[in-house]
Amino acid sequence: MDNSTTSTIADALTRAIVEHKLLPGTKLAEQKLADHFGVSRTLVRQALFTLSQNRLVTLEPARGAFVSTPSVEEAKQVFAVRSMLESEMTRAFVRQVTPAQIKSLKAHIAAEKKAMTGNDVGQRTELLGDFHVVMAALMGNQVLAMLLGDLISRCALITLMYQSTSAAEHSHEEHEAIVQALARKDEATAVRLMQEHLLHVEQGLTFDRDLPSSDLSMALSSVTP
Repeated sequence: MDNSTTSTIADALTRAIVEHKLLPGTKLAEQKLADHFGVSRTLVRQALFTLSQNRLVTLEPARGAFVSTPSVEEAKQVFAVRSMLESEMTRAFVRQVTPAQIKSLKAHIAAEKKAMTGNDVGQRTELLGDFHVVMAALMGNQVLAMLLGDLISRCALITLMYQSTSAAEHSHEEHEAIVQALARKDEATAVRLMQEHLLHVEQGLTFDRDLPSSDLSMALSSVTP
């Protein structure tokens, strides 16, 4: 098994999902993916299995693989876990914050703003999610960064299905406020702002939206390794 190639395929599919180019419910045809990446169906199958373990892909007997379609209940559970995890992360971040870390977060905020101004939906979505992973990475906690990365990948599906169009701008503004509190070493405010931010994202979800559709070839055309 070529683990490098399998990882490359899985990474490309993950990016397409997180950037909202592959939409929930999209069928991931093995042969079409094999042709697109120029590999065997065996490698594609292994990559899809990897993504199914992260719950980004659902494997259905006799039907194949599909981009997962999170339920309303799963969406609520994901945000509950994120709130617990990120509240403690924020508290720990404040207690060891450095000027270099704040500089890195401000640079990320600037990148978010640029993506917002340019109306780059894919880049905007990725950067808004990455803000939380960047915080964990700056603390040097790679396990936490990986856990958050997995949760936020699942949140990308949830927000695509249920989030209103104005919510992204609010998220960016709330990220700015969180960084300001971190820079002041104001632990109570930073934790409160993080909790409120995640609550606002969840409250901005509209659970009666129609499921969008997507074309596999077009979605992957811009994320080929």
